[in-house]
Amino acid sequence: MIIQKTYTATDVHVAGQAYRIVKDGPLIHYQSIQELNEQIFLAYEEEIKLLLNEPRGFAGLMGCLVFPPFKSDADAAVIFFDHNGTVSMQYGGIVAVITALLECGQLKAKFSGEYRIETISGVVAVTATMKDDEVKLVKLKSEPFQVVQTNMPVSYLDLKAEVSLVQADHQYAIFDKAQLPFEIEMEDLPVINQWGQKAIDALEGKHAFSRVILMDHSQKSEGKIKTVTFRPDRYIVRSPGFGTLAACITYLLRNGDISAGSLIENESIFNGKLTAGLSAQFEAGYEFSFSARGFITGMQTYVLDPADPLFAGFLLK
Repeated sequence: MIIQKTYTATDVHVAGQAYRIVKDGPLIHYQSIQELNEQIFLAYEEEIKLLLNEPRGFAGLMGCLVFPPFKSDADAAVIFFDHNGTVSMQYGGIVAVITALLECGQLKAKFSGEYRIETISGVVAVTATMKDDEVKLVKLKSEPFQVVQTNMPVSYLDLKAEVSLVQADHQYAIFDKAQLPFEIEMEDLPVINQWGQKAIDALEGKHAFSRVILMDHSQKSEGKIKTVTFRPDRYIVRSPGFGTLAACITYLLRNGDISAGSLIENESIFNGKLTAGLSAQFEAGYEFSFSARGFITGMQTYVLDPADPLFAGFLLK
């Protein structure tokens, strides 16, 4: 084996979504986080493929590049990326990064538990509760979520349904599960996949969207919902989703289905759970407060061997 390059990473999952945190950034000149964000996918393309593609990664893996902040009031800076490029905001990624930095001793714990993480979208304030050197809970707030359109009829083959659109970090297309003859459970995954493909086909070319949500809110009076979220490439998101949860609460608030003081727990098909509540309401929409916990799943050194026939890896979706 010839070792051409090595990269060290810390893997963290937040409610089922996996994040790979790296600190070996590209050796390029940049004077701001915006400049690095613009250059990183070209300058770091080989590394991104190595770290995120199979056999070392998989289609749902998110990357987090951590580096010293530019802002004097920030504790650390991070750029998020996936297989297609940089991503402006990942709420779960913030939870993953603050968990890894604190538990690995790379960021000194504060008595206040308050930290600030610089991102391409601005500085994000987080509160991390620690006990016995473990991060037990992370709290942070969202950007505003806003309902764009409601109850629009869509159809494809035997699918006839209504969809509502909510805008924030993504454009979410929300479908109500009430009239569907299956449950959001693992044993119904094949039929859920079929439904998701039809829903995406019904939307494509007619409505702009970047996530499709199927929501079961039959237990909303108990503060619980259950969802499954699809990307446009038909990949099922493993996490309950910070954005998914906030989009669903926005939809329920707009419809008058829940009160403004409700705390809502969202459970994914994989039994991951996230909790959020309304923190503020503006003319521009609703802002939410999230609570979550990250778990370190591994610390790895990845090796690039130029003789490897799968040099750039591959990706199955």
